[in-house]
Amino acid sequence: MRKTFMFILLLGIISYAQEKNKQMIDEKSGKLILIGYCDRTAFADTNYSWWFNSEYDNYEYNASTVDSLKHELSNILIKIVMGSWCSDSRREVPRFYKLLDAIEYNYNNFTLISTDRKKESPEGNISELEIKYVPTFIVYRNDKEIGRIIETPKISLEKDLLDIIRQ
Repeated sequence: MRKTFMFILLLGIISYAQEKNKQMIDEKSGKLILIGYCDRTAFADTNYSWWFNSEYDNYEYNASTVDSLKHELSNILIKIVMGSWCSDSRREVPRFYKLLDAIEYNYNNFTLISTDRKKESPEGNISELEIKYVPTFIVYRNDKEIGRIIETPKISLEKDLLDIIRQ
């Protein structure tokens, strides 16, 4: 009985993991891209780890701004819409993860959705988000959008995020 339960549990975990981090072939490049809901484990795949790890490791954030952010995160939800085929997403998303790690952000309040080149995803209802460019970092307080960082930050990811939160 215990073995059966463990098998069913493991099967459920595997199927849940497969629901996230889906991949498809990009029509333009012929390479795999992420599509739909994703989590950080997607970037362990060698198709993505080469750019994710490099940007994550090399990003240097402003420590004092990060310290300020740590105290400003109550009721803050973040949604990122990205394209794993997009150079801006490949640069900014790993950097944003490093920033979130530094501020000890609660990833239960975080959603990552990857799109195809048409900025479409089979899940995530992104049409209502009016995404024109990726990556788009959408910041919510109490379920209301309070700001966005679109494609590239104006100053830096941490400064732009702090400015949005302090509005």
